Amino acid sequence: MGLCASKDKKEKVIEGEVANGEPNGTATAAGAGGDGKQDTMVDAAVLAKLEEGYAKLAASDSKSLLKKYLTKEVFDNLKNKVTPTFKSTLLDVIQSGLENHDSGVGIYAPDAEAYTVFADLFDPIIEDYHGGFKKTDKHPASSFGDVSTFGNVDPTNEYVISTRVRCGRSMQGYPFNPCLTEAQYKEMEGKVSSTLSGLDGELKGKFYPLTGMEKAVQQQLIDDHFLFKEGDRFLQAANACRFWPSGRGIYHNDAKTFLVWCNEEDHLRIISMQQGGDLGQIYKRLVTAVNEIEKRVPFSHDDRLGFLTFCPTNLGTTIRASVHIKVPKLASNKAKLEEVAAKYNLQVRGTRGEHTEAEGGVYDISNKRRMGLTEFEAVKEMYDGITELIKLEKSL
Repeated sequence: MGLCASKDKKEKVIEGEVANGEPNGTATAAGAGGDGKQDTMVDAAVLAKLEEGYAKLAASDSKSLLKKYLTKEVFDNLKNKVTPTFKSTLLDVIQSGLENHDSGVGIYAPDAEAYTVFADLFDPIIEDYHGGFKKTDKHPASSFGDVSTFGNVDPTNEYVISTRVRCGRSMQGYPFNPCLTEAQYKEMEGKVSSTLSGLDGELKGKFYPLTGMEKAVQQQLIDDHFLFKEGDRFLQAANACRFWPSGRGIYHNDAKTFLVWCNEEDHLRIISMQQGGDLGQIYKRLVTAVNEIEKRVPFSHDDRLGFLTFCPTNLGTTIRASVHIKVPKLASNKAKLEEVAAKYNLQVRGTRGEHTEAEGGVYDISNKRRMGLTEFEAVKEMYDGITELIKLEKSL
């Protein structure tokens, strides 16, 4: 368990004690003290867990980006560091990848400062995942562009089953999941609920807290595929599911085409979706919603990295535009499908998302790049790529 995994423990560790009040060994951050920096302590138990976890990862055949970039030099440089405000350690950052060697990425940011303090690890992983977004690069200013540009990618309804555009947002002034207290979870849920209840027009709807949810409501949300479950083992290992279901909730509009998840993986997941391929309509709805919410809730934003969230794969625009698409001919030629997808920076997943298989030739295909380009450009890559895939499927 990392330091920010328990507020009570954290207070004690900073004083050089363990949670039960017994003295323990601590490590002081390299270079701290003499150069005017505040001394920072990493609990001996945390260090031992880091060393053990690192040794196992290094000896494994893991294909994760964590293993690729956590060299011994980087590990030794970062293992004694902590973030200034929430005292998060390297263990808080990498424990999911240490426990799950089959991770694709393997790291999360316990708080916004982690992106800076542990930059030696985050920067190369961000560059690798986001298609060459270097540590000297700066994410462009937010721009949703002309929302009327996009039309329907599949006007005859032959290929695209449904389309979805979502983004993640973090509320300014709060850490990410592993460092949140139960009181903060509840406070955030209150702010989100009151903000969303102020939406009108097409976005008007209702907020459903997960705590104390009636069985009938729960079943309806499951039937609509709206209800999110407690996190998978990757999130569990990152301490992202504490105090469940406290502070978690779901909002949807009356037409069920607009959805907000509160405190699932991110503080806010804002989602616009509907059956068919009318990307223009779906994107416009999302943009309207994001702009309305931002008027009332300030978002966590970094000049270099863009919008900040818990997972480094979801920075910058944080936009994921996806379709469920049926391409049986291309499905039998997976290499060709992957080739076209790569050309447009698209990610191909199974029918039910990450870590799943395609069922009946139905894929979940989305834009992969979220950094170094605007929101409009990210969605356009998906729009152009899907248009090309449909053209190809028709020609086969």
